[in-house]
Amino acid sequence: MDQGLIFWTIVGMGVVTYLPRLLPTLFLSGRNLHPLIIAWLRLVPPAVLAAMLMPSLLVRESGRIEPGFDNLFLWAALITFAVAWKWQSLFATVLVGMALVALGRALGWGY
Repeated sequence: MDQGLIFWTIVGMGVVTYLPRLLPTLFLSGRNLHPLIIAWLRLVPPAVLAAMLMPSLLVRESGRIEPGFDNLFLWAALITFAVAWKWQSLFATVLVGMALVALGRALGWGY
């Protein structure tokens, strides 16, 4: 593949990645937003995280939704969510989640 094409592809990907982050900053800096908009914007990251996480927790390789007892990742995520809610510590949340999945796999639970 041509080195120039690779270079311009990388530059283009950088621009496409950077522009959506830069434009809101440029247009909204120095402006006061309505409190309703601020409240709505605070909900965007959890909504995006949930949208990315839920399919991986519920949908198995078969393509079916399987929220059963043998779904190790779903149960580990529910307990981990409770830990995150109670202690609000990223370190504790990650540690508990990893430990639960490791323990579940060591015990041969789930798939």
